[in-house]
Order: sequence, then structure tokens, then C-alpha cells
Amino acid sequence: MIERYTLPEMGALWSEESRFQKWLEVELAVCEVHAEMGTIPAEALAQIKSRASFSVARINEIEKTTNHDVIAFTTNLAESIGEAARFVHYGLTSSDVVDTANALLLREACDLLLAKIDALLPVLKGRALEFKHTPQVGRTHGIHAEPTSFGLTFALWYDEMRRNRERMERARDAVAVGKISGAVGAFALLDPIVEEKVCARLDLKAAPVSTQIIQRDTYAEYLTTMAIVASSLDKFALQVRHWQRTEVREAQERFTKGQKGSSAMPHKRNPIISERICGMARLVRANSVVGLENVALWHERDISHSSAERVVLPDSSIALDYMLHKTTALIDGLVVYPERMLENLNATRGLIFSGQLLLALTQKGVARETAYEWVQRNAMKVWDDGEDFQRLLKADADITSHLSASEIDRVFAFDTYLRNVDAIFERVFTD
Repeated sequence: MIERYTLPEMGALWSEESRFQKWLEVELAVCEVHAEMGTIPAEALAQIKSRASFSVARINEIEKTTNHDVIAFTTNLAESIGEAARFVHYGLTSSDVVDTANALLLREACDLLLAKIDALLPVLKGRALEFKHTPQVGRTHGIHAEPTSFGLTFALWYDEMRRNRERMERARDAVAVGKISGAVGAFALLDPIVEEKVCARLDLKAAPVSTQIIQRDTYAEYLTTMAIVASSLDKFALQVRHWQRTEVREAQERFTKGQKGSSAMPHKRNPIISERICGMARLVRANSVVGLENVALWHERDISHSSAERVVLPDSSIALDYMLHKTTALIDGLVVYPERMLENLNATRGLIFSGQLLLALTQKGVARETAYEWVQRNAMKVWDDGEDFQRLLKADADITSHLSASEIDRVFAFDTYLRNVDAIFERVFTD
């Protein structure tokens, strides 16, 4: 991922230094288990642990010759260890190291993402409670429908992010799996107890069965989970973009002092953070397809997955980390215009109360189909001729024969539509 969208902690996790450090942790854990089982001498283990080190620059230099990064890594380790280096990588294949180290990397990435979700959740809850009783027009198909609560949108997003947190926890569990089973997964050169002991040392589950690699359905689960979370953030940001449209202007991103919206038009305030979140969600979703494509490999393995994973695993992790960070700031700093919401509620001159009027007529004994026809014919006059809905209803003999003027007036109240908001909030915010 480019530096522009990389936060320090997640960026450091996916650095070459961090990746090789995880490889070293796996190699050392294997050596410790071998020494414990008597496969390698204790003095050799002591020499390995005291001397083992690596240089990213040296590994990259060696790889120019070997054209194999793991061999370049073990070669560099041997340079630092000396004679005891013959016991390093004992009985292993490259993927034993790489995939087990990936489990460590992915688990830490999940922890960072979970922390970001945990930062977003209270912000969503706070804004939901702040605007619980703020009326806003609800829209279906982009058209004004009925009044709703502005806070209900944030309650909805809170509930969705709570589900996303559970998904991320499941993905963390899925990827925290190691394997030390050899070139085709049959433990030809190792006792299965080595795998169990190494994974226990690293606090990983041992794969019950593997080929040369950890099966890539686990990585696909991680990548698709991130795609789902990114899609939720995409949804949130898209809604902000709608609210900020000039014709709507119910809420907008915070516009800071000195910020510029356009190189050509000084008046512009553009929803640039929301648009950035929407754009980056496309990257994370696209990367999840790569994860799915990597599930099917030839026989016990090929390396068609390897090159793609070097890109999509860090890039998706870094992108989602950034998106969560920006979404939290976006929602926390969102500037809200309740008075504009009231203007928009009144923009259709009462049409948003047609549903309540329909029910009021049916309660008076009018057949639903008939009541619908009466209400709709007045509504269409409002759409087409700019009439006032409430005035038209009071002039309609069919309607006034069943509803008094005061009963019609009672229909035009927000309270009817918002009376159950508290009950919804009680169901959502049970923690």
C-alpha cells in the first residue's frame, strides 16, 4: 500500500523487517522443540539463539542470486550463527516457515483492526443517542418516504459494526493456524509432535491436516471478512456523501480552517474523506476475489498464490486499517443541520404523511383499496401542481366524510412515526 494510506503501526507490521522477524521466530521455535526432543544438541540451540540475526539488505542481496527468499533468509542466518546453522530449518520446507509466520502476522493485523472497530463503535453510539429524537425524512429509492430518526441511522451502523467485529474475531481464529509438516504435508521428515509443540509455543492451532501449505480458504475468509467490513464503511460514507449534496445539506464532513475544496472554485466543500473511503472499499473488495482465486492450487501446492498474497494481504490490511481510522474521525466530526432536515421534511408539502392518512381512513371503515385511491389522487396533485396536501385533503368530500379537520391535522405529526424509536434503541444498545 502506498505511504499516503498507511498508518504507522499497521505499516510496521507488514514491513520486510517484521516479516523476517516472524520467520526467525518460527525457525527458533522449531530449533527449541528439536533440542527439547534431543534432535539437535543443546549447545547448538544456545549458539543459534544467541547469534541468530538477519539483515534485510543482505537477504535482498543474496536473493538476487538464489531467486528464493527463504533460502536467502536462511543463508543470511547461517552467516550470523556459524557452525550450528546446520540445525536451522531442520526438516522444514519453506512454507512451514512462511505460512506459520503469516499466521502470526495476520493475527496481529486482526488485533489492530479489532482495536480500530472498538474505537468506531462508541462514536457511532454517541451520535445515535445525540440525535435519537431528531426527525429526518426517510428515503426509499431516493424519494422522500416517511419521517424517521436521524439517530436511527447511527444505531443501524453501530449494530452492523458489532456484527463486523464478530466476523473479524472469527477471521482471527481462522488464520491463527500453523503447520510444520514438510514438503507435501505427510510429516516424512518430522514427527507430528514437532508441529504440535511449535504451534503451542507460538500460541497457534496446528492444522489438523495440510499439504505443503496452509489451505487458502482460511486466507480467503480473512480477505472476504475485510471486504465485508470495507463495504459497511463504504455504505456509511456513501450516506454522508448524499447528506452533503447541496440540494440536501443535512450533514457534512468537518471543513477545517485552511482547507481548500477546489483549485478552480473557492466556494467548494467536497466530501473528500467519504469519497476516499468509498474508493478504497473497491480495492479491498477486489482483493478478496484474489483470495478466493487462491483457494484452488495444483496438487499439494503450486506458487500461483504466492505473488498475489504478497500484495493483497498487506494492502487490504493496511487499507482497512486506514478506512476504519478515517471513518471514526468522519462520524465523530460530522457537522449536522437539524433545521435543514426540517426544511426537507416539509419540502413535499405534507406528502410524507400519506401512509398515516391511509391507515386513519381504514380505521374509519374505508376499504384499503378505496382509501389508497383517495389519498393517491390528492398526492398526485401535489406532485404535479405544487398543491398543499393537507389543504387538498380537507377539500376532498370523500375524505372529509370519514375524517374531521382535527383528525386530518393529527395525521400531520412526526410523533406518530417516531414513537417507537426508544424501543429500537433499547434493543440495539443492550451493552
